[in-house]
Amino acid sequence: MEKVKRILVLTGGGDCPGLNAVIRGIAKRARKEKNWEVYGSIEAFNGVLNEPQEIIRLTSSRTKGIHVKGGTILKTTNKANPVKFPIYHPDGTTTFTDRSDELVKKLKALKFDAVINIGGDGSQKISKALFDKGIPIIGVPKTIDNDLSATDVTFGFQTAVQIATDSFDKLVTTAESHHRVMIMEVMGRDAGWIALHTAIAGGAEICLIPEIPYDIHKLVKRLELRYKKGKGFANIVIAEGAMPKKGTITSSAGDKGSEHVRLGGVAYQLSKQLKDAGCKAEIRETVLGHVQRGGTPVAFDRVLATLFGVKAFELIKEKKFGRMVAFQNNEITSVPLEDATRECSFVKKDSYLVQAAKGLSISFGD
Repeated sequence: MEKVKRILVLTGGGDCPGLNAVIRGIAKRARKEKNWEVYGSIEAFNGVLNEPQEIIRLTSSRTKGIHVKGGTILKTTNKANPVKFPIYHPDGTTTFTDRSDELVKKLKALKFDAVINIGGDGSQKISKALFDKGIPIIGVPKTIDNDLSATDVTFGFQTAVQIATDSFDKLVTTAESHHRVMIMEVMGRDAGWIALHTAIAGGAEICLIPEIPYDIHKLVKRLELRYKKGKGFANIVIAEGAMPKKGTITSSAGDKGSEHVRLGGVAYQLSKQLKDAGCKAEIRETVLGHVQRGGTPVAFDRVLATLFGVKAFELIKEKKFGRMVAFQNNEITSVPLEDATRECSFVKKDSYLVQAAKGLSISFGD
């Protein structure tokens, strides 16, 4: 009798529309083969490291219909990096330790034939570290920021843009009704893809992104052109990581165990900067925050995520470990994990997308 082969699936980092579609794609594709079982680790690698362990069998009843649901049935966390695992002390301090060898030992004891790690840049760096320690692993890229250079697009991005655009459309009508400047803040720590796509789709007057620092005085002049005799309105899209040419990014201390500072609130900072620089119009601010991460994924993201899941299983079947699934030139392919995490994908100032936006008279404040 042929040996039953076991796959462990996990989702790490921030949640993202389409995660459940990947999980379902893996499980459904595996069920078409003989002697394959798929399991899930709860809250990324915490499910393996915790005592008792939290690992569930991804049966048909658990995965059916989940492709239309947001979030992840396996839960997720950005505070469980096994290479830099947080240790909380009674005095309130936090230190970090390397638990990767412990994790490798536990994975081998569980006798999994392969691991599929679904996550962004940080998660795939973990995948690479575990692969180097002998774990047969496949990565699946996930980020609404669309900032992984090894894949042309990531699932979740289109849904985030759709949510942001729907919200922007609603703000346009209230801005026009009250002759106000509306500032809408979207996600984008280091890359401005969501803001840029939303600005073009929604017809923004101003788009501010991390890659192009802005001059507040140029923004005030642009807004003045929108107002005549006190009448007019304007809509601004700003990424959470945007910053002025003179100044710093808006951030606060991250949550305990997180390696990142917490961004958010740049819309309010921009509002104050505009007023201090002489903007006379009424200004209102809207921060979308985690709304962009939630809800039902759009059709494009469901399809892409499902194809990623199928491809991840097929790479395991072919024993092509140490690779990340990718979408390149309209094809589902894969790249070595070292290439997957080599560099991020940032908006380039001379890109056609930026130049087209400027051709539509969208200002970046540069």
